[in-house]
Amino acid sequence: MKLRFALVISALFWTSVAIADSSSSKHPNVILFFVDDMGWSDLGVYGSDFYETPNIDELAANGVRFTDAYAASHVCSPTRASLMTGKYPARLQLTEWLPGRASRDTDAIITAPKAAALALDETTIAEAFKANGYRTAIIGKWHLGENEYGPTNQGFDLQVPTGARCCPVGGYHPPYRMGGLTIEGREDE
Repeated sequence: MKLRFALVISALFWTSVAIADSSSSKHPNVILFFVDDMGWSDLGVYGSDFYETPNIDELAANGVRFTDAYAASHVCSPTRASLMTGKYPARLQLTEWLPGRASRDTDAIITAPKAAALALDETTIAEAFKANGYRTAIIGKWHLGENEYGPTNQGFDLQVPTGARCCPVGGYHPPYRMGGLTIEGREDE
């Protein structure tokens, strides 16, 4: 009985895959948000009434949301490398943010080898999408290497803004300095 049930489920699954594959020649649009230092409740779709995110809320309402994801590291570069390649940061020798801290003679422990950038021979998610007919873009921070290690050499057709750092001058954190522009808080505060 269990085997018969498994066979029926398997047949239904493969039939639905075949129907979906034959009826759709157009690829679905994929937008992946990867944001540093944002809490799960910072978007309206998750209950925030402080930040107004109507466009993201609409995308979430009409798309797929992944609600049980975890960062591969506590800092950005290793987590970005993991997302781009599907590998653990340690396998990529990217366990600290780039450019990273050099080992010192005074270190109490032997530090792991550190890569200077995401290796060009690693297959990225952008390269996988391109191989399947997608056009790819990265908007914002790359932080996985500069110059020849930039995103346009790792499978992305377009990088906005261009340049290695792609970070606001003055930082992201309070008082919310972004290239000299000060963003005030809510009016009711």
